[in-house]
Amino acid sequence: MVISRFLEYIALERHYSNRTVEAYRDDLRDFCKFLGVEPDDFDPSAIDETDIKTWMIELLEGGKSPRSVKRYLSSLRSFYKFMLRLGLVSKDVTRKVITPKVDKPLPVFFKESEMQRATAYESEADDFESIRNCLIIEMLYQTGARQAELTGLTDSDIDLVQGQVRIFGKRRKERIVPIGDSLVAQIQQYLDARADVAYGLTPEKPFFVHIKRNGEIVPLNKNTLYNIVRSRMGEVSTLKKHSPHVLRHTFATTMLNNGADIRTIQSLMGHASLAATQVYTHTTFEQVRKAYNEAHPRAKNSKQ
Repeated sequence: MVISRFLEYIALERHYSNRTVEAYRDDLRDFCKFLGVEPDDFDPSAIDETDIKTWMIELLEGGKSPRSVKRYLSSLRSFYKFMLRLGLVSKDVTRKVITPKVDKPLPVFFKESEMQRATAYESEADDFESIRNCLIIEMLYQTGARQAELTGLTDSDIDLVQGQVRIFGKRRKERIVPIGDSLVAQIQQYLDARADVAYGLTPEKPFFVHIKRNGEIVPLNKNTLYNIVRSRMGEVSTLKKHSPHVLRHTFATTMLNNGADIRTIQSLMGHASLAATQVYTHTTFEQVRKAYNEAHPRAKNSKQ
């Protein structure tokens, strides 16, 4: 009956959704099935750490992913916290059980040939919207900025004389990213085009703007920026994802492939932890592995 009390608690007092309550119910029923008892006959005092570890091993060997097993364990831990609060158990036997390691998916990125096709029409852009959209693609690709960081830029963050951009990242942490002469020229082209359609903007106003159908000038929002990137990159790439964040991944991978130090990439991307940057070294290795498998005559006999 204690399982029923727990489900009532998370539904009525914690206000969990029906779907979440059902997920907890199914996870706990699965544990009872492993133990060979009915949910109403579950006796928490008869369970120890070995039972839980054995259950997790069985789940993994049965084909469950580490992420799924982690969710099962999370459900069981919440259940034991509830029983501890009611005094139904004297200790939490889930506390020392180690959660299965969940491998993070490697970041995807655009190929250099795809980036060349995406920016091939830049020289033909002659109206404000086209010039702006071209610049958005280039700035994401050449600075590694996040979507929100780009829409948050103001004119005062752009230093064309020094060739650098000031970016405010998470928790308003500031970083300076250098830019090349070609991007400086492209930014100047955008500023000139913007001046023709938007008057009276001050350095504190948003750098990227959008012209509504009624002619109103408004800051470019994240949704519009996302759609610009998705539309353009979707024309040139076979990837399933065409988001601004993929361009951020592309920036890091391109820098690493061309010899940049990983600490430098960490600084340019505004990563607080080096571990967040090191994932790109694995991406690069996957490229090497693919090239090897395609080129070496005995690659088919190597480990994939």
